[in-house]
Amino acid sequence: MLLAKLLEKLICIGRLTVVDAHGKTHVFQGSDGPAVTIRLHDRSLHWTMFLRPDMATGEGYMDGILTVEDADLYAFLDLIGRNMQATGNQPLNRATAAVSWLFRRLHQFNPENKAQSNVAHHYDLSSALYDLFLDSDRQYSCAYFRSPDDSLETAQEQKKRHIAAKLLIEPGMSVLDIGSGWGGLGLHLAREQSAQVTGVTLSKEQLDLSRRRAEDAGLADRVEFHIRDYRNQIGTFDRIVSVGMFEHVGVVHFAEYFSAIRDRLADDGVALLHTIGRTDGPGTTNPWMRKYIFPGGYIPALSEILPVIEDIGLVVTDVEVLRLHYAETLRHWRARFLANRDKASALYDDRFCRMWEFYLAGSEISFRYMNCVVFQIQLAKRQDAVPLIRDYITEAERPSVDRRDQDSDRAA
Repeated sequence: MLLAKLLEKLICIGRLTVVDAHGKTHVFQGSDGPAVTIRLHDRSLHWTMFLRPDMATGEGYMDGILTVEDADLYAFLDLIGRNMQATGNQPLNRATAAVSWLFRRLHQFNPENKAQSNVAHHYDLSSALYDLFLDSDRQYSCAYFRSPDDSLETAQEQKKRHIAAKLLIEPGMSVLDIGSGWGGLGLHLAREQSAQVTGVTLSKEQLDLSRRRAEDAGLADRVEFHIRDYRNQIGTFDRIVSVGMFEHVGVVHFAEYFSAIRDRLADDGVALLHTIGRTDGPGTTNPWMRKYIFPGGYIPALSEILPVIEDIGLVVTDVEVLRLHYAETLRHWRARFLANRDKASALYDDRFCRMWEFYLAGSEISFRYMNCVVFQIQLAKRQDAVPLIRDYITEAERPSVDRRDQDSDRAA
């Protein structure tokens, strides 16, 4: 079995047992660690998992021809992730990545019409699906865990406060939210910061719910949402924020994106970019993820982002790296999805559920072991747009009740 040659070099931690399509058992043993058994139900996996492991493993699980016998999918991917972290890329993986590199600019080519269809592929799925695993505010991006014991709702609320603190919003300021999702952040900034918010999205499902939420909250006079590509936005804004959208831009369009921020940002304005990133330099998008989950998507390295910002003429005023926060976020999403799997199956089918489980579990592994993080990059046009030291962030993101207590102590 060709796959055995790959696994013999990969497994150095724990034990992986593979029952092949002929019923033969292969054991790959490393040092002490977790043990998992998988079964291959189709002979094609013997060679496709060797030649194209990223694609074949995901498709095999989706199609039910790869099953985990004595644990769950996460345990299997966790074992693989631990070993890939320890051994690095195998020669065949490096060769496959080199081929993907040749086509990465084509894969990430996202002109306006294609950008909208790519967004619809993922974000115009049934609204009911996202209710099954997101928090009550539908924050579909990395939460901010002050403690591993924080609930998902608490961590997402902390994320919004953390972002608002970096934006330094004063009442009445205009804010552009690029990639406004289901409106949660825009509504938070209007309600808590008294801002005038314009949110833009390419998803009709997101737009409809955002507008309903604004009406229901009595904030329609302070928040407006539009179906609009960021490249077509006009006007000048005091603040610009973009959360979880830059991953859909693609390296081909980085200059367009940051030019749009520069052109829309007031001279004394502040912008904040919150994006998934990679710590190991420029790369390519996982082919399974690109085909089934985020067509046109790409996770960038800082070395790809910062030179473009410099060329465009913006000033980087702060960079923060959130390391394991997204792994914890995905852990919560995966647990909620699995608890509601029957409802998801009623919306779609079992194959879709296996695809979504693979997406959530595989993404969590990428943040735990595979060099994925989140970057928060604060931008301005002027060096003096933000305070000299970053204590203002910690101070501003405290709940108002904490600030009132602190002010009372100082007065006493």
